[in-house]
Amino acid sequence: MGSQVSGTERAKASAPEYQGALGSLSVNSSLPEVLARGVEELRAAEQAGDRREVARCGLAVAEANRRLGRIEEADRAWKASYRAARAAGHEGAMAWALWSGGTLARQRGSFALAYRLLRLAAEMGKRGGDVVVRGYSLAGLAETGRIQGDYEAVGRLHEQLLAEARRRGEARHTVWALEGIAQMHRNTGAYDKALTLFEEAAETALRAEDRRGWAWALRGVADVVSVRDGEVERALSLLSQAEEACREMRLSSALAYNHKMRGNVLYRAGRYAEARDLYARALEEFREIEEPRGTALSRLGLVKARARLGRDAARSTAELAEVRLMLDRIGLRHAREMVEKAAAELGVGPLPDSAEGGDPVPSAGGAEALLTADVEGLR
Repeated sequence: MGSQVSGTERAKASAPEYQGALGSLSVNSSLPEVLARGVEELRAAEQAGDRREVARCGLAVAEANRRLGRIEEADRAWKASYRAARAAGHEGAMAWALWSGGTLARQRGSFALAYRLLRLAAEMGKRGGDVVVRGYSLAGLAETGRIQGDYEAVGRLHEQLLAEARRRGEARHTVWALEGIAQMHRNTGAYDKALTLFEEAAETALRAEDRRGWAWALRGVADVVSVRDGEVERALSLLSQAEEACREMRLSSALAYNHKMRGNVLYRAGRYAEARDLYARALEEFREIEEPRGTALSRLGLVKARARLGRDAARSTAELAEVRLMLDRIGLRHAREMVEKAAAELGVGPLPDSAEGGDPVPSAGGAEALLTADVEGLR
């Protein structure tokens, strides 16, 4: 994939989830600012009896709460936004609320619900003629499949959505797609391709003044230069830059993933005590914002670091089995391989089998037909 500069790269990133009276907010606005403005404008819209504006402001409130890790508040807000949009008879606003709800469900590890809500959002966006929410919803479905490790189902879809984002001049979605494709390359061992794409995403985000996307891209670059090249200090420096942006905007989830990645970098460098402390910090942060995927992955890192520092093998084996069960319940399809690889690395396997399991979680394959057919609807 080339790195040609298109209209997308020259455009400034926008935040289409900030609408109506909140349309002047930037993608880089701090989340406490978004929340305060959103609540203020929501109250004004309620007093005026403007249901469509209530839905728009409620969407911003839902998204600010979600990104701040205030899960219950976010859940109430997106549902209230949907009810207001439905009362107003506005399908586009209904679709945005469903997109927010689906994104929250994915964040909470509820993949079945995420697929359902995001499919509904995509369909309603099409009916309402809102191509932007439709694109965001399709991207959300693709990202849900990628997080589950279902790369065959969603790899091509990421590429299609990247092409559409470039064509439409949507810098923020270009960055998202580049990062998603890069992550799949990184996870399958294609480190050179991954680094090229993460660096392109970082450059694109910087030109578009998208500090959120830039922070996530730097995290990806740090990961690859650490695992491929062993460049510990460069990786830590990149993560420090990304952390500053996360703190400025109060990006709770991104900050926790930053700390987990710092733990990964230190672990790879054999600095196990430092890695243990970072994993423990990230674990606490993920638990605070009720994000099960990050919680399980941080706990996996913590078990590995403690084992390297001399923890009893039997305890490490039992904890790895618990982490495997956690990841299976969430629906991460590569979880078993990931945990068993850790057990082999630490010399504590084989892990005991567990008869316990969670509800079956759908794969991205079920969404592929919808996505493949409907990406044409973005044109």
